[in-house]
Amino acid sequence: MLSVIQSHIQSSINVKSALLQNTALLGQINEVCTLITTAYKNNKKTLLAGNGGSAADAQHIAAELVNRFYIDRPGLPSIALTTDASILTSIGNDYGYEQLFSRQVQALGNQGDVFIGISTSGNSPNIINALEACKEKGIITVGLTGLSGGKMAALCDYCINVPSNETPRVQEAHILIGHIICYIVEQEIFGNNK
Repeated sequence: MLSVIQSHIQSSINVKSALLQNTALLGQINEVCTLITTAYKNNKKTLLAGNGGSAADAQHIAAELVNRFYIDRPGLPSIALTTDASILTSIGNDYGYEQLFSRQVQALGNQGDVFIGISTSGNSPNIINALEACKEKGIITVGLTGLSGGKMAALCDYCINVPSNETPRVQEAHILIGHIICYIVEQEIFGNNK
């Protein structure tokens, strides 16, 4: 079992090393941090969505923004579209699972907000539909995906493709990227209040 444990740890390190060496991806992460910081400075919000483990990541990132990351500071408006059971089940029942997030984007999103769609494959139909709803409302879109980017690559304003096709490794990198975004945004807005 020890060799299996070591193999998984090494695999995670390899993906993060590949991410660290990819200057284009690092530049995109930097641009997304600036984008989100600017949105917050303009009284906008972030909306996040994903399925399964990516839903958990959406909730995790939203919680860090609303509550705090490193600094005791005012909350930043962020909504994980994965959390309200009544809304999710009513949309799922009336319109279908593929409309779970697009209906919420239509109801809650405003021009200048930032939507972060998380999908390891880049092909989740409910995320694709949400991205299309964002375009109609002038909401800036960020995708966190795996290596290919799937259909999301062509639909996102910014698509951060983790350099792996292995779902667990992609998800591990997604939460790392989420933490980086939370840290930089918090520092840019509140860093002088440490």
